Amino acid sequence: TMGLWTLLLLHLHVGNAPLFSFLMFLFSLSIVFCVSLPAPSNVSISSFNMEHTVNFLPGPRTPSDTHFTVQIVQQRKSSWKPVVGCLELTPGQMCNLTRVFKNPYTQYKARVQAFTPSLTSNWTVTGWFLPLSSTVLGPPNVSVSGCGNCLILLLKAPATKSLQLENLYRGVILNVQRTRDGAQFRLNLPYSEEKVIMYLQPGTEYCVTVSVTAFFNNNSVSSKPYCAFTSHPPPRSSLYVVFGLLGAFCMLGFLITRFVVHGSNCVLSLSLSLSFFLFCPPLLSPPFFSSQPNRSGQMSVLLEISSC
Repeated sequence: TMGLWTLLLLHLHVGNAPLFSFLMFLFSLSIVFCVSLPAPSNVSISSFNMEHTVNFLPGPRTPSDTHFTVQIVQQRKSSWKPVVGCLELTPGQMCNLTRVFKNPYTQYKARVQAFTPSLTSNWTVTGWFLPLSSTVLGPPNVSVSGCGNCLILLLKAPATKSLQLENLYRGVILNVQRTRDGAQFRLNLPYSEEKVIMYLQPGTEYCVTVSVTAFFNNNSVSSKPYCAFTSHPPPRSSLYVVFGLLGAFCMLGFLITRFVVHGSNCVLSLSLSLSFFLFCPPLLSPPFFSSQPNRSGQMSVLLEISSC
């Protein structure tokens, strides 16, 4: 093909100079459009917890041996600077911009170009990116413990390669939900590494999700639920003891009253009832009392006791 173009141009150069110039122009355009590389597509900057990366995709019909290079420019500066470590990227490889976006209050742009040993593509440029307001703030690290009728939350900002995130935090949002019935409320508090949620029910489990707020930034992600009891719930065996003692005291009051009314005939019943309720409450089986007429025709109450 190149040989035919050359012969045609030599022939026209001899006979017709204007036509020769026009064909030379078409020849130059054919070289530019036929052999240039496709420009990268979907070039964008993403950021999480002040860690910034530029992402891109190869253009359609990009050769397999193509590499990519990244440059950045700062607002109010005209010169583009290459990013160290991002000069020969392969398709699908990301470029970390955290160290070159040094000022979180300044806007930046990035651009990506495809190249091979003999060809280059056009640059694809991102929009302006402001690190402080464009980053997404993830939740802090959270631990929860009970303190009777309250919960203690310990918060710690995740470690990053750039500035300390706690210096950006303005407040913390706590969503508190009671596990038993789903009742919930929300607290918006100033940020500190320790928070106490007061006036909760003792022995009850609550779950808390945490998110942070920052100056000039409304992009945040909530944590997973962290659950804890305000205090240890009483064991089931202790409930039996409590109810047994309660029944013993009720029976004691009844027998003392009967003893006062009927005299010493109730001493044996009193001692028997006390030993039964204090040492064998689980062996109680209904009915607890039976009424039987005595010889005088009066009704007396007898306690039915299972053997210990």
